[in-house]
Amino acid sequence: MKTNKLDKLKRPLYINVYDELLLQITKGEYPVGSRLPSEPDLASSLGISRATLRQALALLQDDGLVRNIRGKGNFVIDSFYKQEGVQLEKLSNPVHKCHISTFDRIDTHYRLDTETNYTKQVLKRDSSTVVALERLYRKGDDLVAYAFTFMSMQTVESLSLDLNNKDELLDFLENQAYLNANHGEIEIKYTRTVNLVNKKEKLIGQNECFLLLESLYGNSEYPLMYNKFYIPQQFSKIKLNIYK
Repeated sequence: MKTNKLDKLKRPLYINVYDELLLQITKGEYPVGSRLPSEPDLASSLGISRATLRQALALLQDDGLVRNIRGKGNFVIDSFYKQEGVQLEKLSNPVHKCHISTFDRIDTHYRLDTETNYTKQVLKRDSSTVVALERLYRKGDDLVAYAFTFMSMQTVESLSLDLNNKDELLDFLENQAYLNANHGEIEIKYTRTVNLVNKKEKLIGQNECFLLLESLYGNSEYPLMYNKFYIPQQFSKIKLNIYK
């Protein structure tokens, strides 16, 4: 039987660091092709630990803004703005299509964030308030998949979603959003880093995951939501049908 849990989240420090670095990149303080300062220097200038900095850098790498070259450092790249998504054949939740397991339950948490340059990019609109949600897919006691979602408050209000109604919210994220959508875009990446909000949680196989970046569209030019799905390689069954 599938059960759900809905809790409010505190904004992690590494998200603030991510936002600050993204702002510096988009303002041109670190132009495309440039190397970021060394991790000790960057952590010192931001007044944070190197562990927190590495979490923020891992998100920048996941989102195609920064590439780490072993022995040389972290370099700003421009693929975030130019890459086009890969289309999957059928519009539905990719976790259920690309994961070998079924899930016993999905725990859902959310927080309200202020707008950042990053959310402007992925949601393609201005939104003074952004809803950040995570879904933890469990099999027994094991966490076997993870999703992180951004939605604009305008979208939440237009759909009359009750964020505190855990069943309604989860049904929208898992099912109704795909019924309402006209099309989606998915970019497939590979990552060795999964930043869970609750550091006590551990995703099985989190050091080798496929990362699916999904923009889901309805009748508007703005995405209904932007999803990041983490599927451990050992549980993945990603397959694309290609026609002439």
